[in-house]
Amino acid sequence: MHDSVALLTDHYELTMVDAALRAGTADRPCVFELFSRSLKGARRYGVVAGTGRFLEQLTNFRFGDNELEWLSGQGFLSLQTLDWLANYRFSGDIWGYPEGEVFFPGSPLLTVESTFAEGVMLETFALSILNHDSAIATAASRMTQAAGGKPLAEMGSRRTSEYGAVAAARSAYLAGFSATSNLEAGRTYGVPTMGTAAHSFSLLHDTEREAFEAQLAALGTDTTLLVDTYNITEGVALAVEVAGTALGAVRIDSGDLPIVVQEVRKQLDALGATGTKITVTNDLDEFTVATLAHSPVDSFGVGTSVVVGSGSPTMGMVYKLVSRQRDDGSWVPVAKASTGKQTLGGNKRAYRLIGADGRATSELIVVSDEPGEAPENEPIAARPVMKHLVVNGEVQPEFLGKEALDAARARHQSAVAELPVVALSLTRGDPAIPTVFTQSSDIQA
Repeated sequence: MHDSVALLTDHYELTMVDAALRAGTADRPCVFELFSRSLKGARRYGVVAGTGRFLEQLTNFRFGDNELEWLSGQGFLSLQTLDWLANYRFSGDIWGYPEGEVFFPGSPLLTVESTFAEGVMLETFALSILNHDSAIATAASRMTQAAGGKPLAEMGSRRTSEYGAVAAARSAYLAGFSATSNLEAGRTYGVPTMGTAAHSFSLLHDTEREAFEAQLAALGTDTTLLVDTYNITEGVALAVEVAGTALGAVRIDSGDLPIVVQEVRKQLDALGATGTKITVTNDLDEFTVATLAHSPVDSFGVGTSVVVGSGSPTMGMVYKLVSRQRDDGSWVPVAKASTGKQTLGGNKRAYRLIGADGRATSELIVVSDEPGEAPENEPIAARPVMKHLVVNGEVQPEFLGKEALDAARARHQSAVAELPVVALSLTRGDPAIPTVFTQSSDIQA
């Protein structure tokens, strides 16, 4: 791995900078916007995740000697551009939705105010992080809501790439999961880690009894014994016989879970292990979690489904130029007019309109020509959503580190609770609230 993240980008971003430097337009003030045209999978809301990782790495978006030497050898950039890259430091401002916040089609998740060259360099880097992390957080949020307050653990490291697994664990935790099996996520982000034993541990020993005894000797009676390596009924009976009625939990990883967990609960209670909990795994997703939420299951372990976004592995976010400054200093909105890919020009600020019952009624996007902190008149009964994440190139510290991740978890709970009840539906459908665009001049004091 390399310390610099500057080459985690696309070839054409550097060729655009090269051409803009030659044309004298590289330093033209611009506004870029990262948003999603729709919610993938016809989800009812999206969850912002990855902003913290993007901000953490922004200071490492530098072209050091190794990167410049490699680029020079490729022969597609001028010496002027290589010199510009050697001194690249993002010095602009970034506004955006803080992590944990929910979003809808057209929500301006990041607004980058900078020169053209400084802003265009961040396109792929920002999209690659937010598309991935937000897709996982959105799936994890659906699972958290489906679980009805019962804890979920993320266990999908082996189903994705090695570093993607760390980001996935972080995103799932942000959206309400209680723990992860991934140790690097624990070390890097402070996500609680958990895990006991796999089927291989039982198969290692001559008998299941020997395996249980070995695990109990190492981890104590509060551990979780995996009881379905051979026969679930026999495994449960043996687990209680060996550990006693104070056994912490049993894990079930196979079978018709709605039926099996009922039988296991009855068996545990009959054996006197009324305090022994049941945790289930076995290719769970939000739909199976919802099915089991009202059963005697005490906790869930989710693997493949959460780390691949439960069928929607990306949020379809794009990064577009929406406003630029003219030579006379005035600003002009710019927009893409391609069929099916139209964009709306102008600088934007987002508000969540709240009804008398405390529930969100719409996502209000206020559009203006010029960049700025907020409209002169802010909407009534509205909650400002966007935060000033980067000021003059300096990342604001409250959006970094473990404290920021904990704040994002709390923010997410609050944001979901603010949505109308339809937001919790697992069926495909329209966004929970509509996105409404208005001009800043139309906002009344």
